[in-house]
Amino acid sequence: MIGINKLLIKSKNFSYLKYRLFKLNDLAEFIFYRKRFLMASGRSEKELQGVTMLGHKTDYPTDYAPQVLEAFDNKHPDNDYFVKFNCPEFTSLCPMTGQPDFATIYISYVPDKKMVESKSLKLYLFSFRNHGDFHEDCINIIMKDLVKLMDPKYIEVWGKFTPRGGLSIDPYANYGKPGTEWEKTAKERLHFHDMQPERVAYR
Repeated sequence: MIGINKLLIKSKNFSYLKYRLFKLNDLAEFIFYRKRFLMASGRSEKELQGVTMLGHKTDYPTDYAPQVLEAFDNKHPDNDYFVKFNCPEFTSLCPMTGQPDFATIYISYVPDKKMVESKSLKLYLFSFRNHGDFHEDCINIIMKDLVKLMDPKYIEVWGKFTPRGGLSIDPYANYGKPGTEWEKTAKERLHFHDMQPERVAYR
């Protein structure tokens, strides 16, 4: 058997581990190293249930696909903290003309018990590429789908779309869990959102 420590040092991700052990053509050894790897990773196999896309071939959705979103357990629910995603290559279609719209999407949230898995989020956002909706619709749909998936304490989604016809649109939507301090936070952030607008210059 290959020394597990040497293999784990050489392999920085589970995909390499699978490749190396399949090369060994030994199922029992693969299962053994898989269990050891997962113990060394900081998350047990049980904690990774529901995360199915990492380490597998990617099938890109051809239209809006909220079903691809996956969540995993937040191991620090007693500690409030923000998680932020930046998607600088978001694309959707105008529902009237079918022409592409481009944007950078910013997603920030404070998790409760569940968190969104990043690869599934990437595929979800990619699924808008052939989907026709207005900018405002896209932002609200993204926020509502993530609320449904995670039930976060707080979330905000901000879309900064590139100009069309000399006019850019930057929709913003947020949500705070009802009955908590985050509901008040959401209203305050919405009330004071963009009170000092940035200077927009495209030349």
